[in-house]
Amino acid sequence: MAIRLTSSAPDFEENLAGLLSAKREDAADVNDVVAAIIADVRKRGDAALIELTARFDRQRLQPATLAIPADEIAAEIARVDPADKAALQRAADRIRAYHARQMPTDQSWTDPEGATLGWRWTPVDAAGLYVPGGQASYPSSVLMNAIPARVAGVGRLVVCVPTPDGVINPLVLAACDLAGVDEVYRIGGAQAIAALAYGTDTIRPVDKITGPGNAYVAAAKRQVFGRVGIDSIAGPSEVLIIADAGQNPEWLALDLMAQAEHDADAQSILLTDDPALADAVAAAVDALLARLPRREIAGASWRDHGAIIVTRDLSEAAAISNRFAPEHLELCVADPETLATECRHAGAIFLGAWTPEAAGDYVSGPNHVLPTSRSARHASGLAVTDFLKRTTVARLSPDALAAIGPAAVRLAAAEGLSAHGMSIQSRLDAQNRTSLE
Repeated sequence: MAIRLTSSAPDFEENLAGLLSAKREDAADVNDVVAAIIADVRKRGDAALIELTARFDRQRLQPATLAIPADEIAAEIARVDPADKAALQRAADRIRAYHARQMPTDQSWTDPEGATLGWRWTPVDAAGLYVPGGQASYPSSVLMNAIPARVAGVGRLVVCVPTPDGVINPLVLAACDLAGVDEVYRIGGAQAIAALAYGTDTIRPVDKITGPGNAYVAAAKRQVFGRVGIDSIAGPSEVLIIADAGQNPEWLALDLMAQAEHDADAQSILLTDDPALADAVAAAVDALLARLPRREIAGASWRDHGAIIVTRDLSEAAAISNRFAPEHLELCVADPETLATECRHAGAIFLGAWTPEAAGDYVSGPNHVLPTSRSARHASGLAVTDFLKRTTVARLSPDALAAIGPAAVRLAAAEGLSAHGMSIQSRLDAQNRTSLE
C-alpha cells in the first residue's frame, strides 16, 4: 500500500522530507566495473566488444557482424504488423512536427558602438543513440532521440541496441528506419557507450550520446562525459498527479499504474484536496493491480515508492509538486491552465483529464526523454538544441575598438594579464597614429 499523508498533520513536513530524500535506485556501486569495461574497450576495441557481448548477451559476433546490415533490417521490418507500422509512422510525424518548431535562428546585429555581434547554430557531426534491450525494448525511444537529432541536422546517427540471444524487436528497427538512422549495432551496456565515445576499428566515435539505460549505462555515460556530450543521467521514471474533486478515480489509478509498471523503482504520487477522491483512487489502484499483467512490478513500485497526499487546497498541492520537481506532472483539475502557472518545476506538464501522460510517451509530440530525480529544478527534456552548438560571432570596426577597447585594456591590467592589454592597445595606438597622419 502506498504511503498516505495529510498536509495538515503535525508530522507532515518530517514525512514529506523522508519521501523527497528516499533513494529509489540500487545502491550498488557499479563505477569500478564500468571503468574496467571502458578501459578494456579503449584498449582492445572490437575484441572487447565481442567478448563482452558473448558474456552479457549470450551472442557470438565478429567484427563484420557487429553492425546490423541493411538487408537484415529490411527483413525484420517486413515482419512488422502494418497496423503497428502505421502507429509508429503517426508518432514519428507528430514528433517531427513538434521538434521542427524548436529550431533556433541565427542572429546578427550592429550595436551603437559599431560592433557587429551575434551567434550561429550548428549541429554536432555525429550522435550515438542508446536503445535499451533485454526485458523490454522501446521503439518510441528511438523516435524521441533520433528525430530531434535529424531535425537539428546531425550528419550521422548511430544506434546501439543490445540483442540478447540474438533477438531484436523488429519495431525498433522500423523506428530506426523511420527516423533516418544511419548505422545500427547489436551491442549494449557500458561497452556500447565506450565504443560510441572512443571508437573501435568498426565503430567510429560520435560527438554526443543520448538515450536511457540501466545503472551500468548511466555510469558509463557519466564517465565518458567530457570526451563526448551526453543528454542526462536518467533515474527511475516518475509521475505526480494533482486532482480535484469530481475526477474519475479509475482514470487516475490507471495513470498512476502506467508509470508504476515501468520499473519497481518508479514512483507514482497523487496530490488532491479531496479526501474522498484519495480513498477512491486507492481502492481503484488495488482493484487494478489484481488484474494488471505487470502487477508484480507495478505493485512493488506502488508499495515501496507510491504516495497519496491530501492537501488543504490546490495551491498547496502545486507548492508540494514544485518540491518534487516531477518528471511528469498531470493536472487533472477543472482549470489546469491556471494551476500550471503555479507549477514551476516539472519535466513535462499534461493539462486536463483527457491528457494522460501515456499519450505523451508515444504520440503527443513533445519529447519523453525528461529530467528525473528532482532534476527538473534545473534541467529540461531532450530537445533539438541538445544536438546543436551555439557559436558566438563578433566583428569590431576600428571605431568600435576605439570605443570599447580602453575598458578592456583597463580590465586586463587589473587582472595582471599584460599581453591581453597589449594586444588591444597596439591596435588603439596604430589607429591613433593613422588619425594623426
